[in-house]
Amino acid sequence: MTWAWPVLLVLGLALADPVSRRLAAAEWPHRDPVGALLLWQAVGLAGGLALLGAGVTAALAPLGDGLWDAAHAVLDGRLGELDAWRWVVLAVTVLVAARLLGVLAVVGLRTLRARRKHRDLLDVLATPWPAAPGALVLDYPVPVAYCLPGPRSRVVVSRGALTTLAETELSAVLAHEHAHLRERHDLVVLPFVAWGATVHGVPGLTAAQRAVATLIEMRADDVAAAEVGDEALARALRAVGSGAEDAAHTAFTAATEQRLARVRHRPQPLPFLARVAVRLVAVLLIAVPTALLL
Repeated sequence: MTWAWPVLLVLGLALADPVSRRLAAAEWPHRDPVGALLLWQAVGLAGGLALLGAGVTAALAPLGDGLWDAAHAVLDGRLGELDAWRWVVLAVTVLVAARLLGVLAVVGLRTLRARRKHRDLLDVLATPWPAAPGALVLDYPVPVAYCLPGPRSRVVVSRGALTTLAETELSAVLAHEHAHLRERHDLVVLPFVAWGATVHGVPGLTAAQRAVATLIEMRADDVAAAEVGDEALARALRAVGSGAEDAAHTAFTAATEQRLARVRHRPQPLPFLARVAVRLVAVLLIAVPTALLL
């Protein structure tokens, strides 16, 4: 275990910033959003395992090679063999892990509470849309559509969207929002929000959160395009985006422009072997720190 913790530390630091920044700036994820999202999840999980594992393995190194040996040593009452600095490292690691889990719990609870209030408000203000079971119509003149995830999920479209969008464009909007709900994209983003709130000022973590948020939109766009085609999706994106622009008195966000350009000039999917390689790398990223820890 004496050599494992430096490797874990270097791996964790590399994944937290330079790797995350370069992956966020890469163009190939736009050609394979599903694979890129899987890789991002692996980066986040492997980075957490590596950084926290480095602290644990450094602290418990005198107790054996691997966490199994260390666990047996703890049960045998050998914690007294640890030096003072190792106790400090262990305490810091436990505090960081506790903060990360605490932030994750707080963010999750706040999100659930906000969604519950939002659902209650929609039940009062919105009306069911007969043409789309489970969808609600909000009496608002600007074209807007969004989903509210959870056990009692909602898809909401504004009255402005119904009067502005054609039937195929509305189908694109519904397919996009249902993809978010079905694939639980809200949970995909949550770990990166927790990491960003736990460790401040790391450019790689900020870039990761933005990149994942953009990729889930691209993934939902792909689902919608498969159902209604790129042209109808592009019209829907522009109509809903223009409505949001008028409402907020701001220009398109960079992410929306990027999505619209991608839909209009559809990039070639990654070759089959490249897609397989991305998924293998994701598995290896998780396997390496796990093996070093055990």
